[in-house]
Amino acid sequence: MNTTTLTLNESWLSRRNLFDWVFAALVLAGGLFAFTRYAGSMDYYEKPILAAAVISMIAIGWFWRPLRVLAIVVAAASLLAITSYQGDLARADSVFWLKYFLSSQSAILWMSVLFFMSTVFYWLGFFGGKQADTLDAIGSRLAWAAVTMALIGTMVRWYESHQLGPDIGHIPVSNLYEVFVLFCWLTAAFYLYFEERYNTRALGAFVMLVVSAAVGFLLWYTIVREAHEIQPLVPALQSWWMKLHVPANFIGYGTFALAAMVAFAYLIKEQATETRWYKLTPIWLLGVALCFVPVAFRQRVQEAGGSYWVIYAGISALIAAGILLGRKRIAARLPANEVLDDVMYKSITVGFAFFTIATVLGALWAADAWGGYWSWDPKETWALIVWLNYAAWLHMRLVKGLRGTVAAWWALGGLAVTTFAFLGVNMFLSGLHSYGTL
Repeated sequence: MNTTTLTLNESWLSRRNLFDWVFAALVLAGGLFAFTRYAGSMDYYEKPILAAAVISMIAIGWFWRPLRVLAIVVAAASLLAITSYQGDLARADSVFWLKYFLSSQSAILWMSVLFFMSTVFYWLGFFGGKQADTLDAIGSRLAWAAVTMALIGTMVRWYESHQLGPDIGHIPVSNLYEVFVLFCWLTAAFYLYFEERYNTRALGAFVMLVVSAAVGFLLWYTIVREAHEIQPLVPALQSWWMKLHVPANFIGYGTFALAAMVAFAYLIKEQATETRWYKLTPIWLLGVALCFVPVAFRQRVQEAGGSYWVIYAGISALIAAGILLGRKRIAARLPANEVLDDVMYKSITVGFAFFTIATVLGALWAADAWGGYWSWDPKETWALIVWLNYAAWLHMRLVKGLRGTVAAWWALGGLAVTTFAFLGVNMFLSGLHSYGTL
C-alpha cells in the first residue's frame, strides 16, 4: 500500500515541469509579499482567504497550464499600472499606457473591443473555406487577449477604489457594471478551457455571442448610468461574504450560459437539413430573444440617444439571418453530437456545484446581515428556481440518461430562467437585493 502511494506521488510530481515550479514560486512570493506588507490592514478572515487564494492559484495553474502565462501577464501589467499611478489617480490622464491601455476603464474598453472582434473571427471561420482554421485561431487568441484585459481592468479597478478613500476600496464585484465584466471573462475562460480540452474552436462563435451580448449591455449601461464610476459600497455589501458569494454565483451564471449556447449549436446541427422554415425553431427563438432586448429597454432608449438599441436590433437580425442561411455549413464544422452533449453536461455540472455553494454562502450572509437565512426575497426565490431547474436537469441526466434534443432544449430554456434571475429581477422586481437597479 505504501509502495503504491509512493509510486502515485512520484508519478504526479514527475509531471511537474520547471515552469510549474517557477510559477508556484512566483505565486507564493506574491502571497508572502502581500501578507508582510498588508497583514496589519487585514481582518481575521482575509488572511486565510489570501492563503487559500495562493494555494488555489497554484493548483489551477498546474491543472490548466495556459493559466500560468495568463496569471503572470495580468500580474505584471497590473503592477505596472499600480506603479505608474504613484498614488495619484489623476496620472491616468497623463501617463500614456495608463490613459490608453492599463487604467481600469481603458482595459475594460479593450476587453469589449477584443470580445467583439473575437466573435467576428469565430463566425468568419464557418465561411472561410481553406482559411477557416486560421480565422478560428485568430478568434481564439483575441478571446484570450480579451480575458487578459478584463482581468487587468478588474485588478487595477480594485486598486483605484482604494485610492479614492479607505472606506471606498472594495473587490470590484459590487454592481451591475462590475459583475458584467466578471461574467464576460469567466464565461470566455471556461469556454477556452473546453476549446483546448476537446480540440475544437467551432463552438467559439456561439459562446462569444452571449459574451458579446453581455458586452453590449455593459457599454449601454456605461453610457446611460456612467456605471464605470467607482462608488462606495452600500452598508449591506460591506461584508467579506461578498468576496465569496458573488464570484461563486457568476461561475454558475457563466457556465449555464456556456451550456445554453452549446445547446443552441446542438439544435442547429440537428436541424441543419430541415427545409421547412417554420420548423427552424432555435433560430427564430434566437432572433426573437436578441431583438426583444430593445423592447425590454424601450423606456430607457431615449436616455442612450435612441440609436444604440436600433443598431443592436439590426445586428441581431443579421446574426439570426446568417445562421438561418448558413446552417448547413455551420453544422458541418461543429463537433460530433457526443462532444456537444458532453460539454453541455460538464458545464452544467460545474455551474450547479458553484451555484449551490453560492446559494449556501448567500444564506449565511443573509443570516449575518438580516438575521435570517431565507426571506423569500425575489432574488432568493428566483435563485431557488434556477437551482431547481438545473438540479432536475442533472437528475434526469444521471438517473434517466437524459440526452440529445430534449436535454439541449432544456439547457437553452435554462438560460432564460437564469437571465431573469440575474437581470430581470433587477428590472421588474424589487427587494432586499436591489443593488444593481437599471
